[in-house]
Amino acid sequence: MEINRRTAQKSHKGKASVEVSPESITSSIDFNYNDFFVPVTTPVKVQAPIPEEQCEIFQWMLEEKRKLKPKNPLEKKQIDEDKAILKHFLRAKSIPKF
Repeated sequence: MEINRRTAQKSHKGKASVEVSPESITSSIDFNYNDFFVPVTTPVKVQAPIPEEQCEIFQWMLEEKRKLKPKNPLEKKQIDEDKAILKHFLRAKSIPKF
């Protein structure tokens, strides 16, 4: 089999390629150019920075969540999700809009 493959590859190298004239592809297709235009998006509004008092409250809530002892895996998962959200708020420059 290996020998047949090699001879087949060699035989293709020796043959001349045939030029095919390209047909007019765009003549049969009718484009609606309005579909290609992207609507202009409004710029993202910058939210006000998180007040220091709010950051302290988030920090306190995170500390309280860390003190909790979960009773089952579902409660642990919920506490972990809450802590992740609080950490996200504490790291952010402003309160994210969901």
